[in-house]
Amino acid sequence: MGLYRAQFAHMVRVAWLIVGSSALAEDIVQDAFIRVAGRYDSIERPEAYLRTAVVNGCRNELRRLRRLSPEPPPEELTSDPELATIFDALSSLKDRHRAVLVLRYFDDRSDEDIAALLGVRRSTVRSLVRRSLGALRETLQEEER
Repeated sequence: MGLYRAQFAHMVRVAWLIVGSSALAEDIVQDAFIRVAGRYDSIERPEAYLRTAVVNGCRNELRRLRRLSPEPPPEELTSDPELATIFDALSSLKDRHRAVLVLRYFDDRSDEDIAALLGVRRSTVRSLVRRSLGALRETLQEEER
């Protein structure tokens, strides 16, 4: 399946940044691909459906587990040492704040896309981004001290 080859690694990174666990991220992405494969012929935009399934899977797992202790980033997912610092700072954020930043800056989604994925209004997305960036900035400044 071309979609699998094209999107698997990226979707695992998105899920990993949201849930903080590489094993859980892979499970969530695998489940999302299974859902897409079962309906592939009837889905108008498979990549968008897959992304929604991954984000919803992450939200469901975080809701179920109510907060994972983040594990160190796996070496194969990070070639840049700055990403480990960013991951640590992201993992200190609330679940929705982390999700909105990952979707905006890592997955390059618009406010409209993020609002649809998270089930909120576009204005809420802008507010979440602003508050999330503030919290992230504070966390990074504390780490510098």
